Amino acid sequence: MMPRSTAIDIKTLASDLRAGHRAALARAITLVESRRADHQAAARELVQALLPQTGHAIRVGITGSPGVGKSTTIDALGMFLIERGHKVAVLAVDPSSARTGGSILGDKTRMARLASSEAAFIRPSPASGTLGGVAAKTREAMLLCEAAGFDVILVETVGIGQSETAVCDMTDCFLALMLPGAGDELQGIKKGLIELADMIAINKADGDNLKRANQTAADYRGALHLLSPRSEHWQPPVETYSALTGDGIARLWQKVLDHRAAMTASGEFASRRREQQIKWMWSMLEQRMMARLRADTIVRAKVKKIESEVAEGRMTPALAAEQIAEMLR
Repeated sequence: MMPRSTAIDIKTLASDLRAGHRAALARAITLVESRRADHQAAARELVQALLPQTGHAIRVGITGSPGVGKSTTIDALGMFLIERGHKVAVLAVDPSSARTGGSILGDKTRMARLASSEAAFIRPSPASGTLGGVAAKTREAMLLCEAAGFDVILVETVGIGQSETAVCDMTDCFLALMLPGAGDELQGIKKGLIELADMIAINKADGDNLKRANQTAADYRGALHLLSPRSEHWQPPVETYSALTGDGIARLWQKVLDHRAAMTASGEFASRRREQQIKWMWSMLEQRMMARLRADTIVRAKVKKIESEVAEGRMTPALAAEQIAEMLR
């Protein structure tokens, strides 16, 4: 919790965070997540001050349906990276938190090794607000983690529509995890997700599942040839691995590095980062405008009346939107 009355010393907080103090990082993220106007102003000042120390990490988005083994995968990948000298931060974009107040990642027991490592930092998403708001807070948290010296940021989301696009828009490489399918059926295949993915990885490629995992990988490779790749400079690979045994984890990471090298050489890495910054700005502006609509009691009452007229068919949505937009001028 942030103190309610004590003034926040941004300079000291920024200095402690740059020095890699975990308590300072946790406090800074709490500041970013706060809804209080003074905390939000302080958070903007803090992130601006830390901006020169950001942008150097490898940002990897990881998605997959519940049960695919995301947490186990992140635990195995995170430990693999830490053993090679990296510092790993794990952040969540959790659409369930926007709907129910719950958090899919509230339980860190599936990342037991990573959670106990000094070279790792795990942070679930805020437990309320819209998905857009949650994603915005995750972006800010990502910058804070980079400023604190974490050089690999893993952003996890459950495989539910809009959250995948949100994570794709804030990471450099987007990894979709899949389970071995039954026969020639592609389990959980979604055209939209496959078009977003920079890599597809089939988990649980061990024991009796190994043959099915290899067949599923072949099926996905066939499916990918029917779709236009996200980048002309990169054909998304399909890999098999086992989060349980660790087999294939090194290959996954090498593909992430290969993707970064290809994107950097083509200039697409820099252009993608620039586009993400612009999208982020417009997303923040939309949230700020919505916050203004909610904050002003008179405006809120007028909006409620307009909503009723639209619902009852007395006013068109287009005219209603125009009237609400006028209130923001």
